Amino acid sequence: MLTSYFSNGDTIRTRRVSDIVRSGVLDVPVPPPRLLADWERETSSRMILEPGDVEQMPLARTLMRWPDYTCCVQAMSDWTRSLGLDEVLASGDIALMACRGARYHHDAAQYGGSAFCNLFLSEDKGLDLHFAATGHRIPLTRGTAVLFDTGQPHGVIRRDSSGFDAVDFARDQDCVQIFLTWELPIEDAHVARALDVIFDVAPSMRQEHDTEEVLLNGERVIVCPDSGRWRKVE
Repeated sequence: MLTSYFSNGDTIRTRRVSDIVRSGVLDVPVPPPRLLADWERETSSRMILEPGDVEQMPLARTLMRWPDYTCCVQAMSDWTRSLGLDEVLASGDIALMACRGARYHHDAAQYGGSAFCNLFLSEDKGLDLHFAATGHRIPLTRGTAVLFDTGQPHGVIRRDSSGFDAVDFARDQDCVQIFLTWELPIEDAHVARALDVIFDVAPSMRQEHDTEEVLLNGERVIVCPDSGRWRKVE
């Protein structure tokens, strides 16, 4: 069992890491050429986006260059409501992100109290979002929407690959994906129900668990960045 120890105010609370991944493909507008060119400049020259990196992009500039941005947010809001999330999306923190592939990782050491909700804005470039522990493999294309537990190891890999290889994401390859991401509170009843999260599954006040982390069957683990498999912490 995967257990997330996450911050709850001044205390550490526990929960089971959900193996549920919700996904769909939404009808979202094509970004205008001016915006695509801006994203290209940002990822190729203004920021250092190495193979496997996931970095934040300037959202304000995108908002100025994309009148149809609100259509994307509305489509995502409609989708999450169909999952029973009510109006949770409207209160979640939002960011614009870019990745040149993504090494396998989990985000529960920093975002253990959240679920991630992503909307991919780039065209299909032959890449998949792969959850190594659950087997979910989601083709990334414009309009791909995903809701998942931050504690699940995931990466962005080539569709014909079984793991992450930096060679697949060299700078001469057209392999950058742009996406919007929302942080949704995992303790919200709607989010917890959609992902079937069970709370308080282990003692949470012990001295050795004073930070956010994920344990596998009670043992500290890390994610292999190439395969996505759990490894014990030596």
